[in-house]
Amino acid sequence: MSTLPANIVPLPQQRRRALPWTLGLGAFGLALSLTATSAYLPPLLGQFTDSRALIALVLGSEGLFALTLPLVTGPWSDTFQTPLGRRRPFMLVALAPLGFCLAVVAFMPSLWLMTLILLAFFFAYYVYEPPYRGLYPDLLPPSEYGRAQGIQHVLRGLAIGTGLIGGGLLFDAWHPAPFLITAFISVAACGATILFVREPVGVPNRVFEGVSAYLSHSWHILKREPEVRRFLVCNSAWEGTFAGARFFVVLYITQGLGEPVSTSTAVLATVAAGYVVAAAWAGWVGDRLGLARVIYFCSFVYGAGLLLAGLAREWHDWYLALMFPVTVAAGAVMTLAWGLLFKLTPAEHRGTVAGLATTTKGFGLVIGPIAAGAAMDIFGRYFTSTDGYQLLWPILGIPILAVIPLVRHMALLEKSASGTPARSAG
Repeated sequence: MSTLPANIVPLPQQRRRALPWTLGLGAFGLALSLTATSAYLPPLLGQFTDSRALIALVLGSEGLFALTLPLVTGPWSDTFQTPLGRRRPFMLVALAPLGFCLAVVAFMPSLWLMTLILLAFFFAYYVYEPPYRGLYPDLLPPSEYGRAQGIQHVLRGLAIGTGLIGGGLLFDAWHPAPFLITAFISVAACGATILFVREPVGVPNRVFEGVSAYLSHSWHILKREPEVRRFLVCNSAWEGTFAGARFFVVLYITQGLGEPVSTSTAVLATVAAGYVVAAAWAGWVGDRLGLARVIYFCSFVYGAGLLLAGLAREWHDWYLALMFPVTVAAGAVMTLAWGLLFKLTPAEHRGTVAGLATTTKGFGLVIGPIAAGAAMDIFGRYFTSTDGYQLLWPILGIPILAVIPLVRHMALLEKSASGTPARSAG
């Protein structure tokens, strides 16, 4: 289990209480920037091509960066030491390209220039994210991981809501507006984390050991740390389910159930509300009962709710009431996941493991939607009333339920390492 490095001096109580909010500003900026590109770039790309497959390919290129770049930036940030610290230099380098790409992408005069700018944005995003994730276990004690992740996800939920609602109004007024304003806010939020967080400073080391060395290091950590492997399998399932739902939920409602866009808006609002509610309570409860233990119980509600959703063939408004506890459980799983990883990560390999975990997000972005879409295409003819879309939810629910035994094992380990006798998660 990870512990704080010896050279981290405990902070005064008031400053320590504020630190998770300062760190959370980085997540706010990242979530806001990604919301703008995923929500408002497709209509702009549609001005240059009628091919939905091509638009999906351009946007799905994010997965390529998530699969590869963190395997280098993560371990590199473990060994990189400067007067600014070891994580923040990477974040600082990514800041200007991230803001620049967001600000100019809407003004590009062709599909290929817009794609090139988007690729540069994804590159900067995944240079910033793994070292940023590594700051949490570097600066916070394990007893505050749950609270810190709860705060981060509250801010992330606010960013997504702000981006979808405010960005939509701005986009209707002037297409480049949401990108320009998002660029300014994202740089300010991500920059505030760099500015106000203080890292411990070690012996200067700016040597780049090479891509192959960092990939090899990631592979050795993967082989040596069984609990990290278990988490990465679970995180692949969680991220794949999340990505599949994000890609297809609106199509399920509008095409599968034949409902208007207003219904999908109500569903998305319910999901967002459940996400924020989960972020508000899950961290506090997880710090007291155990992060893996809360994930364990919530996974039953999450997975079973998705399985039952596959029975729906027509829409009823009272479904929203049934959805809400499922979205809260799903939000709790996603909120506490990274805090659990921090507890399982050796202190000297936090950046490397953060990179590996970000890579599983890439697997989710690529595999989740493809697997769900392929299954609906193959078996959809047997579910003609919804054009096969009702299959989406059981397909996404199975991975959540399948990894529950792994979560239970991590819950027992977390309980044992907390200094109290191990007890069954169930």
